[in-house]
Amino acid sequence: MSDDPGTMDASVPRRPHSRRRPIAAALLMLTITAGLLVHSLAPDVPASDIAGDALYAIAAYLAVVIVAPHLRSPFVALIAAAWCTFVELFQLTGVPLRLGADFSPIMLVLGTVFDPRDLAVYLVTIAVVLVADLALGGPRTSAG
Repeated sequence: MSDDPGTMDASVPRRPHSRRRPIAAALLMLTITAGLLVHSLAPDVPASDIAGDALYAIAAYLAVVIVAPHLRSPFVALIAAAWCTFVELFQLTGVPLRLGADFSPIMLVLGTVFDPRDLAVYLVTIAVVLVADLALGGPRTSAG
């Protein structure tokens, strides 16, 4: 292999997760777009609420991948689940609702009112995304 960091020796395989960040970024943009479409176009029924919650959980998972692409997939899932749980429980304080009254886009990130069903949707969705990530070759062990 060359000492020049700008060249790559073809005999050295690239790590399979080296493209993980850009793929996650593209998927996050698609997920956000889908979430905004559900939020703005779908009727306000339980199915659209569940779809929005699932898309939020997917976005949380992808955001963690973007920030830490070499993190093992189970830890990505744990962090995403912790974030979603924190945000949902934070709604019990009433702060997100008050913030949303002043700046409505914040409701897309922090929500408004607590709903225990949201927690279930987040956790099930993150579990499904984790299984898909592992099946598609997400990191199982830490990079070292």
